[in-house]
Amino acid sequence: MKLVIIEDLQSYLASCDVIDCRHPKIKKKALSLTKQCQTEIEKARLLFEFVRDEISHSFDTQHLNRTWKASDVLIQGHGICFAKSHLLAALLRSIEIPAGFCYQRLRVNKNDPTSILILHGLNAVFLPTNNQWIRLDARGNKAGILAKFSLKIEQLAFPIQEELGEKDHPYVFSKPDPSVISCLSDQECWNWNLKHSQLPMDLSNNP
Repeated sequence: MKLVIIEDLQSYLASCDVIDCRHPKIKKKALSLTKQCQTEIEKARLLFEFVRDEISHSFDTQHLNRTWKASDVLIQGHGICFAKSHLLAALLRSIEIPAGFCYQRLRVNKNDPTSILILHGLNAVFLPTNNQWIRLDARGNKAGILAKFSLKIEQLAFPIQEELGEKDHPYVFSKPDPSVISCLSDQECWNWNLKHSQLPMDLSNNP
C-alpha cells in the first residue's frame, strides 16, 4: 500500500503531551537499547522489537488500568496497540528518527462478519538512508499473530481482509487520532465485559 504522508518531516519528530519523546526515561531507554547500533535501520529494528516483545499488550495480560502517554507506557510496562504505538514513536523520535501513526479498521471477530469494526493502531517510520517509510506493528506477537520488522514486504499483526469490510487507512499522522486519546483517557480502567466496545470504531480526523 502506498502511504500518504500528510505533514512535513519535522512534524514526525515533535514532542507533545502524549508523545513525550523528551522525557528523560524515554531518552535513556532509547540510547541504552541502541548504543551498539551503527545505522538508523538497526536502531529502528531494536526499538520496535523492544516495544513489541517487552511491553505487554494490556488485553493479553489483563492489566486493568489504561495507559496512553508514552512515558507512562514505558514505566508501567503495558498498553494496548495505540499506547504501544505512542511509546515506539517517542523512542524513535528521541533519537531523531521520524515516526508517525497509522490505523486500520478490523473486525473484532474475523469468523463473524457481523461483529463490530474497531480501530487498530500501528506506526510508520522514516528511514533516511533508504529514503523510505515503512509500517511497523508493535502490538505484540502471540498465537495467530506474527509481526516483524521488514524493509521489503510488510509483516503486520493483522493483514486486511477486505471481504470482511476491513480497511487500511493510508495516512501517516504526526499525532495520535483524537478518538484514540479520548478512548484511552476518559476512564482509568478497562471494563473487561465491554472492552472492544470501548475502542474507537474509526478515525475522527479522516483527511
